[in-house]
Amino acid sequence: MVGRIGQLDPIQPGNRLGKSDQLNRGDKTDSISLSPESKEKAELYQVVELIKSAPELDDVKIAALREKINDPAYINERTISATADRIMDAFRL
Repeated sequence: MVGRIGQLDPIQPGNRLGKSDQLNRGDKTDSISLSPESKEKAELYQVVELIKSAPELDDVKIAALREKINDPAYINERTISATADRIMDAFRL
C-alpha cells in the first residue's frame, strides 16, 4: 500500500503548475537593483581596503619633515620648484 506524501498523491498525477512553469511564462529579462545604502557600504568597503593596503606612516620621517618645513632656510625657490614639479608629475598619467 502506498500512502500519501504531503499534499500530493503519488499515484494520481497532479495538475498544479509548478514554480518553474510560472517563471517560464513571464518576462524573460533579468534585472538587479542596488539600494543607495548598499552602494554606500561598497564604497566604504573599498576605502577601508585602500587604507589597509597603504604603507604605514613613519613617525620619525614625519617629525623630520615638519622640522624642515618649519625651518625658514628650507623653503626657497629650488624647493618650491621641485615640489611643484612633483605635484604636476603626480597628476600626469
